[in-house]
Amino acid sequence: MLRFMFVGDSMTIGSAGEHTWRHRMWQHLRGTLGPGGFAVTGPRTTLYDKAAGEPVSHDHHPAASPDFPRNHLAGWGEGWLHMAPQIAGALDRDPADVLLVSLGLIDLGFYTNAEQTADNVRAFVTAARSANPHVRMVLLPVIPNIRAASDAPFAAEVARFNELLAKAAADLDTPRSPLLLASPPPTYDIHADTYDGTHPNASGEHKLAAAFADAMSQAWGIGAPYDTLSPTGRSGPVRTSTG
Repeated sequence: MLRFMFVGDSMTIGSAGEHTWRHRMWQHLRGTLGPGGFAVTGPRTTLYDKAAGEPVSHDHHPAASPDFPRNHLAGWGEGWLHMAPQIAGALDRDPADVLLVSLGLIDLGFYTNAEQTADNVRAFVTAARSANPHVRMVLLPVIPNIRAASDAPFAAEVARFNELLAKAAADLDTPRSPLLLASPPPTYDIHADTYDGTHPNASGEHKLAAAFADAMSQAWGIGAPYDTLSPTGRSGPVRTSTG
């Protein structure tokens, strides 16, 4: 049984009342690997509560499945800088075989430049492997948000980081612990797929889940391509190969 851990920032933890792309991905995995073919792990279980200003909510969208496992390692305002020191401990406590990672926007926006952020990516990978030498990782490039549309220097940092992320994924990929760079959703539109220019709405959640699902299906034979037209995200025959 494959164990997945979601690692991310505010786009991944989500806020009260949302499904989150984690829920969409879980639906897809359940449809393609089967309910007993995988597990979701992680030391955290809450959503961010905007009114409280803290991650204290357990209230997902009313239509979210009650069976959805809430576990994750994601935080509002957290990036590679914050997760690199935490990932080894998280994996020691909640072992995982595959990390689905979406980080970087917060780093570039508030803490580190592209080169420093890329250094933290490498530190994260090293730390994750110290806890599980065979861990697989799927890394999503930073999707430029509304700030990048009007802040040219910030947009340039995002583009530069994505280049460095691709290089890190290529440099650090090994047969024992594969690294996979997912492709940004090709039709992602911050005006149509987010509710504020950064955080995904329902269509954005599906597209983020699809980026990870399609990467794993194509490169490793895990699951199947994502069906963005399906309410469950299920598409194609059940696939259980781990590549």
